[in-house]
Parts: sequence; structure tokens; C-alpha cells
Amino acid sequence: MRRVGRDHRLARIGAGLSLREVAAASGSSHQQLIRFERGDLDRVSIEAMSAWCAVVGLDLAVRTYPTGDTIRDRAQLTLLERLRGELHPSLAWRTEVPLPIPGDRRAWDAEIRGGKPGPWRVRVEAETRISDGQALDRRLSLKARDDPLGHVVLLVSDTRANREALRRLSDGLAADLPLGTRAVLRALRAGQDPGGSGIVIR
Repeated sequence: MRRVGRDHRLARIGAGLSLREVAAASGSSHQQLIRFERGDLDRVSIEAMSAWCAVVGLDLAVRTYPTGDTIRDRAQLTLLERLRGELHPSLAWRTEVPLPIPGDRRAWDAEIRGGKPGPWRVRVEAETRISDGQALDRRLSLKARDDPLGHVVLLVSDTRANREALRRLSDGLAADLPLGTRAVLRALRAGQDPGGSGIVIR
């Protein structure tokens, strides 16, 4: 808002308009515009800013950018707890594990660690509903590239829609996640390293 306020002031002066003229043309108060240009407004609607900018010859553009992972919902937390309940008591479990890159806001949904036959790590990505399989594949690949230590388990809710989505993605995911539910869970229940990455459907 401060940046837009500064841009607005420069454009207004360049157009030879006073604050009162802009206020009158946009149906706003003079005092509100003063505070806007100074960066003192705590809140302002997009509609108001768009009107103020239009009067001085500016277009206000608003976009969204991905900055990290989404906040996990109850269904996803329940899915993670189902997997946690399958683990051998000797295994360590923690959730929301950030990638080892300063400033990177991405995180694995969970991490499993074991110590035998040597320290090992499994990173878990949980999906309750696969809406875009290709986007999921890309996201997993990028995370694994940027945090390469250990195996990856894609944990998926057991629904007809998810099984169909995985079937369509089978060729792409098979190379990166070759192990199936039984193989992964058999190892984790025994407190052992699965020995590779895979998909667990629960």
C-alpha cells in the first residue's frame, strides 16, 4: 500500500491534479487520500485504490504468487495420523519439516527417521484429494531435488478419485516412487528403512 501510495502521488503531481480534485472525481474523502499517499492507511479496499489510480492515469493490477505450502486441513492431519499409527515405536516422527534452504517456505508434511542399520530418513507428502496430478508430480520432484537426503513417500487418501488420478500418473510416478503400500508399511511397522521411495494409500 505504501508503494502504491507513492506511485499515486507521483502520478497525481505529474498530471497536475490536487488531492481535492482526485477525491472529488473518485467519490472519496480528501483526508483519506492524504493518508493513502503517506502510507498511513491501515486498510483500504481494492475498489477504492483502483478508483484513485484511475483518476491519475494508473491501472492497479493484483496478482497472486505461490510462496509455500498450504495450511493443512483436518482431513490431511487425520491422514497423517493414520500413517503415524502404523510406525514402529522406535521410529521418530515430526510434522511440517522445512526444506534446508534459507528463506524457502516449503515444508514436507512429515518426516520419519530411524537409526538401524544406519541413520535413514523418509519424507512424507500427504494428499487427501489429488486435483492436479501433474502439478503434484512437479511439486514432489522439485522438493526432492532441493532436499535430496532420504526417500519420499506420497501418502494418499484411499478414494476412487485418487486411485484414478494415480492410475493416470502411473508412468510418471513409477520411476520416482516405485514401492507400493504393502512394501513401505511392512518396513515401517518393523522399524526398518523401506529402502526406496513409494506411494502409500490409506
